[in-house]
Amino acid sequence: MATTVRRAVLTLPAARTGPENPLAALRPLDEMHAVSSRERDGLPRDMARQLGHEPLRTVLPVRILDGYGRDRTPTALDAIVIENDRLRATVLPGLGGRIHSLHHKPTGRELVYRNPVLQPADFALNGAWFSGGIEWNIGATGHTTLSCAPVHAALVTAPDGGDMLRLWEWERLRDLPYQVDLWLPEDSDFLYVGVRVRNPHEHPAPVYWWSNIAVPEDEHTRVLAPADEAWHFGYEHTLNRVAVPETDGTDRTYPLRSEYPADYFYEVPDGARRWIASLDGDGHGLVQTSTDVLRGRKLFLWGSGTGGRRWQRWLTEPGTGGYAEIQAGLARTQLEHVPLEAGAEFSWLEAYGPLSADPAAVHGDDWAAARAETERQLARALPRADVDGAYEAWRRCADTEPGEVLATGSGWGALEVRRAGYKLPGTPFDRSTLGEQQAPWLELLEQGTFPQPLRVAPPGPSLVSPHWRDMLETAPAEPLTEYHLGIAQWHADDRAQAVRSWERGLPLAPSRWPLLRCLAVAARESGQSERAADHYTEAFDDLCAERRDDGEIWTAATSALGREAIEALLTAGRTAAARAVLESLSTEIRARGRFRLLEARILLAEGDTAAVRALFDAGFEVEDLREGAEVLDEIWRSVTDDPLPDLYNFRMRPPR
Repeated sequence: MATTVRRAVLTLPAARTGPENPLAALRPLDEMHAVSSRERDGLPRDMARQLGHEPLRTVLPVRILDGYGRDRTPTALDAIVIENDRLRATVLPGLGGRIHSLHHKPTGRELVYRNPVLQPADFALNGAWFSGGIEWNIGATGHTTLSCAPVHAALVTAPDGGDMLRLWEWERLRDLPYQVDLWLPEDSDFLYVGVRVRNPHEHPAPVYWWSNIAVPEDEHTRVLAPADEAWHFGYEHTLNRVAVPETDGTDRTYPLRSEYPADYFYEVPDGARRWIASLDGDGHGLVQTSTDVLRGRKLFLWGSGTGGRRWQRWLTEPGTGGYAEIQAGLARTQLEHVPLEAGAEFSWLEAYGPLSADPAAVHGDDWAAARAETERQLARALPRADVDGAYEAWRRCADTEPGEVLATGSGWGALEVRRAGYKLPGTPFDRSTLGEQQAPWLELLEQGTFPQPLRVAPPGPSLVSPHWRDMLETAPAEPLTEYHLGIAQWHADDRAQAVRSWERGLPLAPSRWPLLRCLAVAARESGQSERAADHYTEAFDDLCAERRDDGEIWTAATSALGREAIEALLTAGRTAAARAVLESLSTEIRARGRFRLLEARILLAEGDTAAVRALFDAGFEVEDLREGAEVLDEIWRSVTDDPLPDLYNFRMRPPR
C-alpha cells in the first residue's frame, strides 16, 4: 500500500488533565536532575560548562498543570495515523505530538510501550505528564511543558513525493520554534523523523532536546548502545562515570537487575554511529538511530525495587507489563543545555524501526560481541549512509509550506511572530490561532496599554521575556499591569523591583489577592516566614471574599492558594491558622490526596500522631505526587517504626 496520513480517533481510559493553575509559577524548580557546582569540578570541561549554561529558575511564562485526578473514563482522543504496508504510527497532536503506538505489521509486534491508559502524573516541568510511546522533549532539563498541550499538525509533501506529517509549536521556556516531520517511505520498516529547532532571535539561546522512547520490559530485556562507559545519575544529585555493562557486579543493561531507578547516559565515542536498541530474550525489539548531531544516548530504568514498581503501577495500569526508556539527545547528558547561535538552527534525522539479532550474541557475556551483532543487524536493516541520505533529502523539504491542517496548537507562536515579524518558512504561526489568552497581550502590543478585565476573574497568563517586560514598563501603571510587570521582573531575577511593582499595584487593585500572593512568595523565598504567612492569610481571605461562583477556574485558584497558604502557615509555626484555612475549603477540595497529606502535616504539628497513623491506615493517594518526592516516607517515619506500606512507597533512591 502507498503511505497514507489520516485522522483517527483513539479511545483510552483517561483522567482529565484539569484546568491550568492560575497562580503564576514563581517558585523555583524542584527538578530532580541537578548536580551541585562542586560536583561539576571533576567532570569533562565541555560537560561542566553545559551543565551550568543558563539553567531555569522557574517555568515562567508557562502555567502549572496540577488539577488532574486518578478517576479514568473512556475518552476519545484525536489521533493521526501514518501507515504503509510495514508500519503504522499513531500520533496524538493534542498531547505534544506523542507517538502512542508504533506497530510492525509483518510480525504483529508493538515496538514501543503502548500505555493502555492516559494517567497524568507530576513528572513534566510544569506538572502533568504521562508515560508511554515516543515523546519530544524540548525546553530544559526534564519532561517538556508541552507533554499535555496541543501542537500544530498538517500535511506536507515528503522527500519521496508522498505524504508527511509535520508537527510544530513555539516552545515558551526558551522562546524557540521547532518542527518534527514524520514520514514512512513506501515499503520501509523504519519511521523517519526530521527535527529542526530554530533560533530567530538576535542573541544565543540554550537548547535542550531528548527524544524519549518507552519500550516494553521484562527480565530478559537488554538495552544496547555503542559505548563501554556511561554517566550514572541515581537521584542523589551526582554524576559518576561507570563501566558498561557491569557496575558493582551487576549488568545494568538489563533494566530489572537494578533495584532503584537510575539514568545511564552512554559515552558514545566520536565517529561512532549513533544508535540505541532494546531487545527481548529472543533478540527482537526496537532500534533508534540518527544523524550525528543527536549525540547522546540514555537508558532510564525503574528497577525492580518496591518504589520503582509502585511508580510503574501509578503511571500505567496494574497488571500490565512494565517499561523502560531509551532516549536520544543533543548533549551527552540531560543535565546540559547546548548554546544555539543567533539566527542558527539545529537539525537532524532520526529513524525508528524493528530489529532482530542473534539472541546468543545479544545476551552473551561478551559485551563487545553483543554490541557488534546489534550494530551489524542495524547496518543490514538500515545502513548509516541511508540515514545520512534521508536527512539531506528531508532538509530540502523542511521549508515546504504545510497543506491541509490536521490539528491546531497554541496562539503563542502567532503572537511572537506578530510582535517581531519573524520569517519561519515551513512553520506558519497564523494570526487565526490567536485566542483569549493572547488577546490582552495583542492589545498591549498594538495599543500600548494592558486592558483591564471586564469581569472579576483570576489574572490570565503572564509573559516575561525582555521585549514584553519593556512594553509593560512603558504601559500605564494600572494594578493588573503592575502584577504582570512584577512577574516579568521576578523572572529576570530583579526581585526587589518585582516587589516594588506588586506593592505599587496594591492600593488601587480591585483584586488584591493576586498581588498579595506574589508578595507572599517573595517573602517566603527570602526567608521571611512570618511576613509570608501574613501575606498568604490576607490573600486567601481576599480570594474567598471575592470569588463569584464555584466554576472550575475559581475552584482551581482557591485550591492552589489554599495549599500554598497552609504550607506557609505551617512553616511559620501557625498550626491553628493552617487548620482554619484547611477547614474553610470545600469538601471536594479537602478530599483530594494533596489536602489529605496537608491534614497529616497539620495533625503532626498538633502532636496527634495516632490520628496521622489512622489517616494513613485509611488510605489516600496524592494525585500530583512529584517525581522523587519523599514526603510520604518522612511523615510515616515520624509516627511509626513500622515498614512503609507499599501504597506509599515511591522511593527512587536508597534510604539515607
